[in-house]
Amino acid sequence: MFKSYLMIRKILILFITCLLGFTKSQAQSNPSILPRPKLVVGIVIDQMRWDYLYRYYNRYGDGGFKRLLTQGFSCENTFINYLPSYTACGHATIFTGSVPSINGITGNDWIDQQSGETVYCTDDSSVRSVGIDESPDGKMSPKNLLVTTITDELRMATNFQSRVVGISLKDRAAILPAGHTANAAYWLDDASGNFISSTYYMNKLPDAVVDFNKQKNIDRLIQNDWNTLLPINAYLESDSADRNYQGKIPGESMSDFPHHIKSDYGSSRSVFRFTPFGNTLTLDFAKAMVEGYKLGQGAATDFLTINCASTDYAGHLFGPTSIEMEDVYLRLDQDLASFFSMLDSKLGKDQYVVFLTADHGAADAVGYSKQHRIPADYYYAKDLLSYLDQLITQKFGIAKAIRAGENYQINFDLEKIRAAKADLDAIKTEVVNFLRKQAGVLYAVDLDKVQEASIPEPIKTMIINGYNYKRSGQVQIIFQTAWLESYAQKGTTHGTWNPYDTHIPLIFMGWGIHPGSTVATVHMSDITPTLSSLLHIQMPNGCIGTAIADVLKK
Repeated sequence: MFKSYLMIRKILILFITCLLGFTKSQAQSNPSILPRPKLVVGIVIDQMRWDYLYRYYNRYGDGGFKRLLTQGFSCENTFINYLPSYTACGHATIFTGSVPSINGITGNDWIDQQSGETVYCTDDSSVRSVGIDESPDGKMSPKNLLVTTITDELRMATNFQSRVVGISLKDRAAILPAGHTANAAYWLDDASGNFISSTYYMNKLPDAVVDFNKQKNIDRLIQNDWNTLLPINAYLESDSADRNYQGKIPGESMSDFPHHIKSDYGSSRSVFRFTPFGNTLTLDFAKAMVEGYKLGQGAATDFLTINCASTDYAGHLFGPTSIEMEDVYLRLDQDLASFFSMLDSKLGKDQYVVFLTADHGAADAVGYSKQHRIPADYYYAKDLLSYLDQLITQKFGIAKAIRAGENYQINFDLEKIRAAKADLDAIKTEVVNFLRKQAGVLYAVDLDKVQEASIPEPIKTMIINGYNYKRSGQVQIIFQTAWLESYAQKGTTHGTWNPYDTHIPLIFMGWGIHPGSTVATVHMSDITPTLSSLLHIQMPNGCIGTAIADVLKK
């Protein structure tokens, strides 16, 4: 009798399980309900080269980068398709599916070709800071972005029921991804150690932000200084400490562990950005915003954009082969695992979709390359500009005809040249011919004549995609591979066409995404149309990218 009861019970449980599964499947395929994830999380790791996914793979845990690679879909050959490969350009392109030529974000700064003024990408004098006393650090908005973002399109597609929040230590990396219609964007104010915003979004900080700021999280994070996460002899993929091509944290005499961040921070608040704890702070704040805004818990899909920026600050200072850089990524791996675990708990695994990518990469330090007999060197931009000024003065009688060498371009003082009734085309020809003869210069091209130039692909298209007539200079310079500007004699920099700057990670994971990978070439501008297809919303209005079909296969 008892055995019969157990058999009937098992049959009932099996029947109910099958029925529930059928009901769930029926609901998911119900054509009257448009399926969408509860939340989209866009994570941009600043200055993350693609190879960092694998360089430190053996020491990553299972819940961060490895989870993305094993449970997500990785586009192994994702490239930036414009110049220059800078932070603001990257964030704008990722979230618009556009390129600087169209979206207008031609650099972190640029020269306005009509006024001659230098413009910072998110400057906006019409707004005020929120969360700190009147400060230029808060006078920011997305007004210089000329097109919509996927976050804008999601907001409009849901009649603004979707909530959008952007987060970064950097203002530009919070503002540009969040778009024009965001509920909020937050960035770090060094002086106070607080996250702030601007009146573009709000008149006062929400309670959740105020409460987070009150916790004085920076003091907690730097309490024990910065030591290596693992025994230092475990950092097998990195160069030895205190190489002469590695920079030093302000206030320290050596590039070596331990870094006395607590005392360094007391002298200079900006040093916190160079530590892995900047990423920890960012992702802890992201957790607080998920709770504060109830992201993923409303009637419509929400969107959270996160930029982990300390990877960029540390990368510039120490260089890609430093122990510091490896330690930053091992700690970031743990922070990502904690963040994903929170989302699993709060929203349910596979109820949200996350994508992880980078705004650009970085070159190896010149000193490191030379040490290993790899061709590399420095160029001196100030000297080049000085020689060009002398050339134009001698040949055309116009002194100081060059405004700047912003974004690997020569910016002329067009008004001064017009007033002198000089031939601009002749001046550009002289400049191009002079530059071609200089050490370290691979190509120099008149930007009005790119199509005629003898420059191979994909460099030619990248130049065109980065050229905006009103915000770009008149002559583009392409330096030889591994030649960096002289200021980068400690650490490294980025901005060029080369794979070390433009080959970036791209992984999608979660709702609607099947595990897998592709080695097909895709571009940064393809991220947004892929997400637009996944969400069934309109592409941003300047989008030129193509949806990545392999990501969307069921």
